Amino acid sequence: MSEIEAAEREEIETAAGTARVTWHAAERPKTVLAVSHGAGGGIEARDLQALAAVLPAHGVTVALVEQPWRVAGKRLAPAPKTLDVGWRGLWPALVKPGLPVIAGGRSAGARVACRTATEMGAAAVLALSFPLHPPGKPEKSRADELLGAGVPTLVVQGGNDPFGRPEEFPVGSYGLVEVPYGDHGFAVPKRAPLGQEEALTVITDGVVEWIASLG
Repeated sequence: MSEIEAAEREEIETAAGTARVTWHAAERPKTVLAVSHGAGGGIEARDLQALAAVLPAHGVTVALVEQPWRVAGKRLAPAPKTLDVGWRGLWPALVKPGLPVIAGGRSAGARVACRTATEMGAAAVLALSFPLHPPGKPEKSRADELLGAGVPTLVVQGGNDPFGRPEEFPVGSYGLVEVPYGDHGFAVPKRAPLGQEEALTVITDGVVEWIASLG
């Protein structure tokens, strides 16, 4: 049986519909990392799966969160405020284990985590592929969401992400891990000097080190 098949799934009713959490439990957990998907995909994203596979061995229980629109089988994400409603509704399940909860997500999910971190009492924020701006429209910056998180924050960003390359990010108190050559999904070209598994290791190593630094 694979780790995914062995994971515990929990459905949670929210004001935005039924959400789902897939738990990848650490044997002796110290922290919960709750991460949600983006607007165009689900928890099968390579970075989310890599974190779920690696972090439990480091004392971090990983909760992969599926927003209600995704559970319902819809193809398009709703408005940001609706995503926030879903996140708020499932938060009680995330804090139920009684451990510090790091709010996280990729792309649109990272924005949700940043917008709600202080309100929900998150210990920190993990922003994977934060969409700093729409592709080709750097003037439409979402930096205020990132800078306004109000808790320790780590951005993990692909070096070739069209939604914002690492060098485009503003100065701030957050940390930033660059995945060389990575796109918005952290895919790296075959011609790149590092392979796909190496790129994922950059992500997991960076996150493990950051969580350990939180104390």
